[in-house]
Amino acid sequence: MRTRTYLVLLLIRVYFALSPSYIHPDEHFQGLEVFAGRILSYPSRLPWEFTSDRPIRSIFPLWPIYDVPISLLKWFYTETGTRSPPADLVYYVVRGGMFLLSFVLEDWAVYELVPPRQRKVAMVLVASSYVTWTHQTHTFSNSLETLLVAWGLVLIHRITSNKRHSSLFSFAVLSFISVAGVFNRITFPAFLVIPGLQLLPHFWRKPLSLLTFVGFGILFLCLAIFVDTTFYNPSATFRDVLHSPVITPLNNLLYNTDSSNLALHGLHPHYNHFLVNLPQLLGPALVVMVSQVYKLRSIPSWLKNARAASALSATAMLSIFPHQESRFLMPCVPLLLSCLQIRRSRLFLAAWVIFNAAMGFLMGVYHQGGVVPTQLAMPSIITSTIETWYLPSKQPQSLSATVLWWKTYSPPLWLLGDNSTLPVNLAIGTRDLMGRPGPEMVAELENILPSCRSKNWGGKPDAVLVVAPTSVTYLDQFLAPQEPQSSLELLELWSYRNHINLDDLDFGEDGVLPTLKRVIGRRGLGVWLAQRPGCRSADPY
Repeated sequence: MRTRTYLVLLLIRVYFALSPSYIHPDEHFQGLEVFAGRILSYPSRLPWEFTSDRPIRSIFPLWPIYDVPISLLKWFYTETGTRSPPADLVYYVVRGGMFLLSFVLEDWAVYELVPPRQRKVAMVLVASSYVTWTHQTHTFSNSLETLLVAWGLVLIHRITSNKRHSSLFSFAVLSFISVAGVFNRITFPAFLVIPGLQLLPHFWRKPLSLLTFVGFGILFLCLAIFVDTTFYNPSATFRDVLHSPVITPLNNLLYNTDSSNLALHGLHPHYNHFLVNLPQLLGPALVVMVSQVYKLRSIPSWLKNARAASALSATAMLSIFPHQESRFLMPCVPLLLSCLQIRRSRLFLAAWVIFNAAMGFLMGVYHQGGVVPTQLAMPSIITSTIETWYLPSKQPQSLSATVLWWKTYSPPLWLLGDNSTLPVNLAIGTRDLMGRPGPEMVAELENILPSCRSKNWGGKPDAVLVVAPTSVTYLDQFLAPQEPQSSLELLELWSYRNHINLDDLDFGEDGVLPTLKRVIGRRGLGVWLAQRPGCRSADPY
């Protein structure tokens, strides 16, 4: 029965892996935006982490995750005579790769770490978590950190379980995982420092193991520094690497130990990880764990193993820092769920299914779910719009459009892809207005639009489009048709229904039920053509 359940859960994981939800901007701008722009020459906008004088993001652990599959796709399309692969194919190939990494490496690690009697329950619990379905199949550095932490614990378990051998190969692999983990996220050591203490007796008995671990660690450290230095300074020579190395974990640590820098990203109370983020990730499972600790006079057996020690000690260490997001605790999810010991309980089963189904569809389908499909469709939306409304009888050589994104996550530019395959030369300008007030958005829009279309276009774009959630009632006053004396008219061109903007929740002013009715009932992401009323009738050609 549990085997069939696991296979069904695997299919669910595939579904969410290929669903275009958008959980956090980092899943694009700290990986895909960088590599798609460099390898495929797609439009891209690098975030400050990669452009500052002291960059804080390393390329070393990201190379096999993004560079390899994207380069292989480029090679295949070059061999077949096509200039570059479409952006949607790149997107789904990389997301499919994240699913395979989760399915193979995460599940394998859980299988090795859990005793045989508890293995099937642990595998099902981890596979049925919405975090496994959604966050772990997205392109987060936290997703990679989860795999590195799990396999670091696997290697520690293998080494400590086999006391007769030096386990030199395991130590070599562990040194690579340690270096890759630190260069991926500086939070990585927090998960392994306590379980790693088990290696001290082994080092004492077999000093060659320590030399192997340190030696390979230095080798991989030098390789990581070399890769990052040459990435940020492509003309760097070997001497430049020695004299001016780019050590991204050090830059990251210095940045995050400055409270003024963390304030830019949001400050949280120190209890936020334990009282907010862990409940959000684990739901009913955390309630069962806390109740077991509360009811028993002694410490539960599951609390004494390395997995629980890793998760809880890391959560405590990360709670020291005032900037706390739930995805920082992603490695804790498989570790704690694999520790959970539960009896057959219909109440827990019902609560677990409802919690993960609700959170899975929210985060895996609807959360900012229209941004990716809209950006992928944007070139065709623009060309068809201009040809339909402005140029029905002639085909221009080039077109330009400005797209204003409002009240959404930042749109990844790389999803626009290579527009050289279009019948015209299309230039798309993207402006991210984020959560600006409505009047500021309208002022920005009116500044771009001319008074009316005429032969003297004055360098303005051929079309101006607005992308915003359909739940935003502020736009209702501008929807077409408008009176000629109105300053602005929005004509709907395209919409994507599976989009919910949680930042649009306003229970304080609107009340709970009206807010939910608006945000959920009017869910979706719309694309509107912005123009002056009556300008469509003007024919500049």
